[in-house]
This record gives sequence, structure tokens and C-alpha cells, in this order.
Amino acid sequence: MDKAESEPESARLINAAAPGVLAQEAQKLGAWLVHYSTDYVFDGSGSSPWGEADTPAPLNVYGKTKLEGEQLIAGHCQHHLILRTSWVYAARGGNFAKTMLRLGQERDSLTVIDDQWGAPTGAELIADVTAHAIRHLSRRPQDAGTYHLAAGGETTWNGYAKHVLTEAAKVSPAIKISAKEVSAVPTSAFPTPAKRPHNSRLNTAGLEAAFGLHLPHWQQGVNRMLAEIL
Repeated sequence: MDKAESEPESARLINAAAPGVLAQEAQKLGAWLVHYSTDYVFDGSGSSPWGEADTPAPLNVYGKTKLEGEQLIAGHCQHHLILRTSWVYAARGGNFAKTMLRLGQERDSLTVIDDQWGAPTGAELIADVTAHAIRHLSRRPQDAGTYHLAAGGETTWNGYAKHVLTEAAKVSPAIKISAKEVSAVPTSAFPTPAKRPHNSRLNTAGLEAAFGLHLPHWQQGVNRMLAEIL
């Protein structure tokens, strides 16, 4: 994301031009195209969850190029499913929770941002919803379009970190968490090349209604991931 600020043309090639080409080819073949996008298409203002009908206004190159990719797909491929999500993690690979676990064992205290709001969303949940949606669309192709997909509830990165450390101690009593405090700081304490939105909440009512779903609370997925890695 930050690298997109210094390499905007590469970001546009990957996030916009390539999906646009895929959309054209999918249309020729009569195939469905599933594309994953981001809450970063919005400016992060306010405190209400973003709906699909809200006007995008990206703050950074990453968000702008992801939005361009969405527009190219919608313009070129009739049978498309665009899923906007946020704060994605998985048991495999690096993620925020793993970083907090490592730092929580190395340090006596942590400092984590508390003015960005969202819902940690597991890759497993995204995969399950995608599979369900594809089956549904095979029967009801008229439900094609753009939807928001995120776990239920909301938290800050600070709240996320605290939950990870507390839950880790329950799951694995042998783990030695040295950090006794997780201090709250504003985004400005950790400046980055790409500006981050403060409000990454996503309204998933449209997805749940269209596909007959009830999305689980974010803690459920995080706890499952911690049980798997600890």
C-alpha cells in the first residue's frame, strides 16, 4: 500500500489495468469474474459503516487504483462479483495479530493506534462467503454486483491488539506475555506514505440480504486463528 505512493503506475497496472483485461476476457467467455476490493475506496470520514451506494473518495494511490479496477470490471463484464473487504488476516503468512503476539512477548508495553475503526476479517470467512455467493449467482445471476464483506462488530487496532493478547493467554497459558499495557495513540504517531482512513467500517446488510447470510462477529474468527497458530 505505501509502495503504491512511490510507484503509482505499477499500482495502476496491477489494481486497475489487469482486472480490466480480465473483465473483458470473462465477458467474451461468458464467465463469472470475482474481484476483491477494499474499504480504501472511501475517505474514512464519519463513523457510520460505509454502504455500497456511498460515494467513493479514495485518500491514497492504492484506493484510487482499486476503485478504477472496480469501475473497469463493472463496465466490461456483466457477470461480476466485487467484494470490498478490510483488515484481512489468515493463519498463514504475516498479520497484525502475529506481530502483536511477538511484540507482546518481547516488550513490557505496546503502543497501538486507537483512532482507526474497522473489523478484522479472516481469509477463511472471505473464501466461504465467496463459494456460497458463486453457488447463489449460478441460480440468480441478477444478483451480480458490488457488495461489502467484513466480519461483524467493530474495533480499533488498539482494541484488536488487546483482544489478541488476552485471548492468547487463554488459549496457550504457557505463552509469556510481557506487555502489561497497550497504550492508545493517534494515527499521527505512526506517519506512513499512504494516508489511512479513520473509518473502515463496512455495512454488510446488502450482502447478507442478497445471499441469505449472517456474518459472525470479528472475535470469533480471530479466536479461531489464534487457536490454530498457538
